[in-house]
Amino acid sequence: MRKICCLNPIAGCGLERFTNEYEQVKDPAEAEGILVRSASMHEMELPDGLQAVARAGAGVNNIPLDACAKKGIVVFNTPGANKNGVKELVLAGLFLTSRDIIGGIEWCRAHAGEPDIAKLVEKGKKAFAGREIMGKKLGVIGLGAIGCEVANAASALGMEVYGYDPFISVNAAWGLSRSVKHIMDTDTIYRECDYITVHVPLMDSTKHMIGREAFEKMKDGVVILNFARDLLVDDDDMEAALKSGKVSRYITDFPNEKTAGMEGVIAIPHLGASTEESEDNCAMMAVDELREYLENGNIRNSVNYPPCDMGVCADAGRLALLHANIPNMIGQITSILAKDNINIAHMTNSSRDVYAYTLLDLEDPVDGEALRHLRAIPGMYKVRVVKG
Repeated sequence: MRKICCLNPIAGCGLERFTNEYEQVKDPAEAEGILVRSASMHEMELPDGLQAVARAGAGVNNIPLDACAKKGIVVFNTPGANKNGVKELVLAGLFLTSRDIIGGIEWCRAHAGEPDIAKLVEKGKKAFAGREIMGKKLGVIGLGAIGCEVANAASALGMEVYGYDPFISVNAAWGLSRSVKHIMDTDTIYRECDYITVHVPLMDSTKHMIGREAFEKMKDGVVILNFARDLLVDDDDMEAALKSGKVSRYITDFPNEKTAGMEGVIAIPHLGASTEESEDNCAMMAVDELREYLENGNIRNSVNYPPCDMGVCADAGRLALLHANIPNMIGQITSILAKDNINIAHMTNSSRDVYAYTLLDLEDPVDGEALRHLRAIPGMYKVRVVKG
């Protein structure tokens, strides 16, 4: 019986995908797999028996990725499962920053109950006049699952859309509307666009990418939308840009102590994926990833190990080896198996940065002695018998 622990509530439609070979446990120390949403795992002692962690969402800043990798624990996320929910909120952000809808609603509430409110409306509405987004230029930085959805939807609304992503995937490129202009640098977006929305992961290279140097290249009165991660934008530089008029509005789904009350900011309490549909999609995708890895050793959408898919093993045994990406690792593995007269039917090896994954289908069952020698190889993090 495989044991699964949920560190957060997970949608029932996802948990229903587990077969009767699985059981849920409350103690993560007993778990072979963990499902998590927002709970922090950084202070958690990672159990030796833990094989995988599946995050029901895209961001994985609550999970110690390197610590997991060095213990041979594969970490998954669910890219694209919440893309429609985030896309719809970005579109709402375009409207909220173009028309002073929030100001108008607050004005109505302030005058509620006044007998002549209908007359006051005709006089007061001038203060909330805005502009239409049709014909305006939108720059989309990052054309992943969400960025492509936003670009296509904005184009369908009549906006002139510029898209930038130096690493756009083939699938994303095929799914991108032909009307979206693929731009080769962010400077063009900064210089040309009336609205700029950012959809890139938070890394050292993207932290504070929207800051003083970027603002200096932008049009006066530009609107910035951030539904990706708060640290992509430098808050101090944003405050200065708002005060100078360089930025007319900033809408963020990641309020903090500074931006929550900042003049010119519309702060939303991280609602991008807070829809029933997104939570269901994330839960189902996370469970499927976890099952595929635990049952077959295949890796899909991991953030710390490379992808690998050898289908279902039809041979006597299958081994999954998680190890450092160093020279002669494959040679040592094959030598140990050859010494025990174990023939390899199929093999795949792939790497991601300093970590690598080797999946072996064997014509003969592997014995304890061979496993002991495999585990003793320097740089070997985990040897797992998937079958046999």
